[in-house]
Amino acid sequence: MRFDPSTRRGDGIAGGCISLIVLLVEIPVALLLVLSSVLRGWVRRDQYVAAPTVDWVPILWCGGFTLGVLVIAVIFLCPAHPFAAAVQLVLAVVALLFTIMVWHDQHERAHPGPTTGDVSADLVRRVVAVRHPNAVSAPSQGLGGA
Repeated sequence: MRFDPSTRRGDGIAGGCISLIVLLVEIPVALLLVLSSVLRGWVRRDQYVAAPTVDWVPILWCGGFTLGVLVIAVIFLCPAHPFAAAVQLVLAVVALLFTIMVWHDQHERAHPGPTTGDVSADLVRRVVAVRHPNAVSAPSQGLGGA
């Protein structure tokens, strides 16, 4: 019994068409994901009084999209459509990079670093406290003391 090569590997045209159809479905889903994340951040921007916590919803949405693209890539690898699977894997890498960027943005928003002005003011207070211990204990007197 002889194996026909076309039965062992997917047809290139079929893989390209399947990849194009799936991309046409994934593009609106990705745009909806971006739009909802932007609107979610825009509406909630003025609600924070204290330091905000990490908002996990955009991270989970992007991670779920990435996982969905990976599942589609594995499904394409099973019936031997390597071109369609390769396109999906490239898209999964891009989606993973966006997921990491969203996580980093949320992490930076929740844990802001000190600004340069805060660091220099804190340094001045520490130096004054070491050199003039009474000057820091009475803030109404200023740096000169009494």
